[in-house]
Amino acid sequence: MKMLINVAETVVADALRGMAVAHPELTVDVENRVIVRRDAPVAGKVGLVSGGGSGHEPLHGGFVGPGMLSAACPGEVFTSPVPDQMLRAAAAVDSGEGVLFIVKNYTGDVLNFDMAAELADDEGIRIAKVLVNDDVAVQDSLFTAGRRGTGATLFVEKMAGAAADEGRPLDRVQEIAVRVNENSRSFGVALSAVTTPAKGSPTFDLPAGELELGIGIHGEPGRERRAMMTSREIADFSVDAVLDDLDPKAPVLVLVNGMGATPLLELYGYTAEVHRVLAERGVPVARTLVGNYVTSLDMAGASVTLCQVDEELLRLWDAPVSTPGLRWGR
Repeated sequence: MKMLINVAETVVADALRGMAVAHPELTVDVENRVIVRRDAPVAGKVGLVSGGGSGHEPLHGGFVGPGMLSAACPGEVFTSPVPDQMLRAAAAVDSGEGVLFIVKNYTGDVLNFDMAAELADDEGIRIAKVLVNDDVAVQDSLFTAGRRGTGATLFVEKMAGAAADEGRPLDRVQEIAVRVNENSRSFGVALSAVTTPAKGSPTFDLPAGELELGIGIHGEPGRERRAMMTSREIADFSVDAVLDDLDPKAPVLVLVNGMGATPLLELYGYTAEVHRVLAERGVPVARTLVGNYVTSLDMAGASVTLCQVDEELLRLWDAPVSTPGLRWGR
């Protein structure tokens, strides 16, 4: 496989060096693997810290900035960051108002963020946590106990970030984050396998002419394999899987998320099919976001995330945001 890298061992550090020169509004600590808003800590504001394995960009580092995260901790590719990173991030962004940890439900992330919370408590930093577990494809996977955290992570980081920017206290920011997660569901489909820099070849076998329904963002198996389907058929299957679980009673935010290698031409066509299914099911759409946001390196495919929103959550979604990966209203 051809990759635009030097050597696999330095791929994360090299990417962080590039991020530092491309985004001077961020403080990128390449050695300690922490990305922080340059103006942190912001007086009177709750800090938001997230993180996870690299390879899912722009998640999480691309969502650091006003209106979203205060800091992010990138691990090695598909590997959890370590507690020391999370502690450094929390210390860098704590203004005395406390820090919310946003944790995707993967075993390594959960264990390390829990350990970091204990270390932060020893340092006098108040920590609250929210666990993102929106994937309806499978209950347990190779990486998790319970549902995986996927596309809803973007919704949680955005709306909790807006709540923090309004000066809400830690418990209220946490409540918003929990509410967003509880009202969000996702389902992903892979058209090709993922290739990690360390392996240099596909990490699982997905024969030509087949697709995986319900894939995880690390290439974990989904519900089933089938012969290749049309965009219309995939949308029917994916949206129905989400709606069967979510059963929304309010308008929804729609995220049509590319897994890394699917072009926007295809993602927009798929978005049209997603909207068709929602209209047929009588589900009103409040907002739609299309693009590569929670990726899996070079995997082809897409995920659909729906989040039912009330007036408060929709206002928090529409609030200004200014990050490398998400920007509007400023």
